[in-house]
Amino acid sequence: MRRALAALALAASALSAHGAERFSFAAFGDTPYFGFEERAVERLIAGFAGANVAFAVHVGDFKLGVAPCSDELFADRRRLFDASPVPLVFVPGDNEWTDCGGALAGGHDPLERLARLRTLFHAGDASLGRRTIRLARQSADPRFAAYRENVRWEFGGVVFATLNIPGSNNNLRRDGSTDAEHAARMAANLAWLADAARRARADEAAGLVVFAHGDPGFERPPRPLDGYVRFRAALQTHAAQLGKPLLFVHGDGHRYRVDQPLGDPATGRRLARFTRLEVFGAPQVQWVRVDVDPANPRLFAIAPGDASPFAVP
Repeated sequence: MRRALAALALAASALSAHGAERFSFAAFGDTPYFGFEERAVERLIAGFAGANVAFAVHVGDFKLGVAPCSDELFADRRRLFDASPVPLVFVPGDNEWTDCGGALAGGHDPLERLARLRTLFHAGDASLGRRTIRLARQSADPRFAAYRENVRWEFGGVVFATLNIPGSNNNLRRDGSTDAEHAARMAANLAWLADAARRARADEAAGLVVFAHGDPGFERPPRPLDGYVRFRAALQTHAAQLGKPLLFVHGDGHRYRVDQPLGDPATGRRLARFTRLEVFGAPQVQWVRVDVDPANPRLFAIAPGDASPFAVP
């Protein structure tokens, strides 16, 4: 009985530590592209075991854009992610679906490749990894039954959500061939983002973290064909109305940066509670640590994680 009570007390302590107290998670993406990076990413992921992170998120592009989008490569990446000692969530990038129509990538139908990603990486209600966390999927809503890759979870009083918004202009092309796909997917993405923001308010969460692959171009001048314009506007609106910290994590640009690029749509003043984190990318193999501390008014503290022994300076 004493052992049972001790075990219960230990479990309660662990739950408390992952509840109102501090925790950390890892973010990385745009890797592996080349053979040496595959070995580096294996070591990076294995290193999460001693990094004291609750979970990890790969924000997309697990292959070089011109590398074949084959079932064999997809299966290899699934094995790589399943080896994670902590729960791992994968967000699709352009290199593994929108760019798969190129000849060097195999001349695939991009939507067929996206369907394959959904089957292989987004089945069930659990994350990837040797340990898992339970995920809510947007596909549970009949209106958005196809979008299994959009997931949400809550940890330590923070709401987390992923969106399928890849690089390469968010699959919006000049010839109009992807207009229908883009419009339908963005309707799902914007609804999922709004739902996550609503839950962050209603659940009295400490904050909200949103993951996507594509760089939405906060600092780029307006252009005629912009696949991110609606997403930028939605982020700006939710960040202004949330009343608590919102962290947006993306890849695509292959450069590590942390900034606050949005202004309040009403006043133009910088939205101090909105932070953008762009993760490292090939050829640099490195992850980013995000420490979450409810006692910190900004909630998030961000710094590079341990560098891989194969990382390029």
